Amino acid sequence: MKPFSRADRVSGQIQKNLSDLLRKNINDPRLEMVTITGVKMSKDLKFAYIYFSVSGADSDKIEMSQKAEKGFKSALGFIKRTLAGQLGLRYMPDLRFQYDQSFDYGDKIDFVLKNIKNGTDSRSS
Repeated sequence: MKPFSRADRVSGQIQKNLSDLLRKNINDPRLEMVTITGVKMSKDLKFAYIYFSVSGADSDKIEMSQKAEKGFKSALGFIKRTLAGQLGLRYMPDLRFQYDQSFDYGDKIDFVLKNIKNGTDSRSS
C-alpha cells in the first residue's frame, strides 16, 4: 500500500504552488491577507477544495472572507491557467474555494477554556 494517494500528492502541490502564486503574482487587494490552509482533492482528481483563512480583526473576518471569495472568483481563470502549467496534469481540476472556519472555532474554544481556568462564567458575556 502506498503511504500517500495520488490525490494527496496533487493537493500538496496545488497548495504549495497556489500559496506562491498568491504571494508573488496576484495583486488583488482582496487577497492580500489570505492564507491557504489546506487543499482536498476528490478521488478522481476532478475537484480541488481549497480552504483559506483571512487575518485581521475578528469583527471584520466575515466581510473579509466574502471579499476574498469574490477575489478568488475574479482571479479563477488566471489561477487555473498558471497552476495547469506548473502541475502538468492531463486535466486541471475544478477549483472550489471555501473559507476555513477552524481557526475561528479554535479561538472560541481557547477563549472558553481561559474563562473556565480564570473562574469566570463565559455565558454572562
